Amino acid sequence: MRVLIDGLDLSGKTTLTAALAAELEARGRTVVEHRGFLTDRHPARRLLKKLPLVRQPDSTLVTTAYLTAGYVLDSLLVRTRASEPAGTVLIQDGYVDRTVAFGMAGGPYLAAVLALRWPRVFAPFDIAVYLHAPADARRARLGVRETPDAVDIRGVEDATFAATFTAMLTQGMGRRHRKLLVFDTSAHSPHEMATTIADALLGTSVAPATPAAPTAVAALGELERAA
Repeated sequence: MRVLIDGLDLSGKTTLTAALAAELEARGRTVVEHRGFLTDRHPARRLLKKLPLVRQPDSTLVTTAYLTAGYVLDSLLVRTRASEPAGTVLIQDGYVDRTVAFGMAGGPYLAAVLALRWPRVFAPFDIAVYLHAPADARRARLGVRETPDAVDIRGVEDATFAATFTAMLTQGMGRRHRKLLVFDTSAHSPHEMATTIADALLGTSVAPATPAAPTAVAALGELERAA
């Protein structure tokens, strides 16, 4: 099983990844926390690492390279041979979803537009979790980050950029995943979100009477109306 956690920088991806791993392990599951390409032997990995990823929102070259030589190829490879052992829950911290969202928010660049039109070209996840938070909450997190980069700062200071990024996730790339949850991380604790995600992934406790699950759906609806 694969879970994707993605969202704008400073939205709490890394914190939730750790909380979800702890929740699943407490339920007896073997967990792998992962970043980057899904396949463990991606032939273009070293070449792509030479590109300045922090410039991706401002570069059609970097966006195109990662979407084509990176994630399209990764999807083809991982569909033929999964890299994680059977029975493992892989928690992915960021994937092609953010590359497309940055390409649309910073561009729009042609490669991102095409990816948004055909999102199912890329590897799907059993559950995709998209995170967002108000600018004030992200600004506070920015203040305690030791080495913020240009993307961190832009996501806080450029409201249009941040709104476009999140809309491209929830209304675009999310279509290819089997299940989608969206959370405002300023309104829910990592434990609350991790419990809801684990329930949804393992098929337990997710019902209309469950308080946390409708919250995720409501958050998605609010984002769609705002967009």
